[in-house]
Amino acid sequence: MADSLKTRVGRVIAGSMHALLDKIEDRNPQAVMEQAIREAEGVIDEVRHELGVVSANRHLAQQQHAKLNRGHEELRDQVSQALAQQREDLARAAVSRQIDIEAQIPVLETTLADLARQEQELQGFTAALLAKKREMQEALAEFRKSRAATESAAQPLGQVNVEQRLGRVTDAFDKVYQRQTGLDGTQRAGSLKQAAQLRELDDLVRDHKISERMAQIKAGQA
Repeated sequence: MADSLKTRVGRVIAGSMHALLDKIEDRNPQAVMEQAIREAEGVIDEVRHELGVVSANRHLAQQQHAKLNRGHEELRDQVSQALAQQREDLARAAVSRQIDIEAQIPVLETTLADLARQEQELQGFTAALLAKKREMQEALAEFRKSRAATESAAQPLGQVNVEQRLGRVTDAFDKVYQRQTGLDGTQRAGSLKQAAQLRELDDLVRDHKISERMAQIKAGQA
């Protein structure tokens, strides 16, 4: 695997979407994050291509290794037959070929070991890059969600004034209604209170999941 591609793989794995956001100076950080994910996908494609080449070369080397071993065995039988027929010249030719094969096999075995190491390395890079891509996609989804929440919270000034006036009218109605009937008036759950309750519910669910995971871990160690 070329050092330049290794460097790019390392840069993708070591990169952080949050660190990338800290350096963004333009007004379209989402586009920058999407571009980072596309670049990661490009590196993944390159690594997969190289993995395919290495796997194919290893397969060919295995076939050649098997072929040489079979040829060496066949030559041994031919040497025996030639000597049995007192054809020392043929036996010498067969032995000469055996020596050539014996010189090639160790080199081929070294090549096979190197290709197997490269294949394992590339498989690891592919798995790591796919995991990093999922992490980047999750970070982008969180960013989009936070941006949508911010935009929905930023209401027009006229709408805010209308809601404030409606709130004052409702409060006045509540007071009159309660004074006349002794009962509570309209019940308005504030959006901030509701949001806090929802966050509290999320925290409870997460704490429950953590407790279950810890229980499983402890049970496995027992």
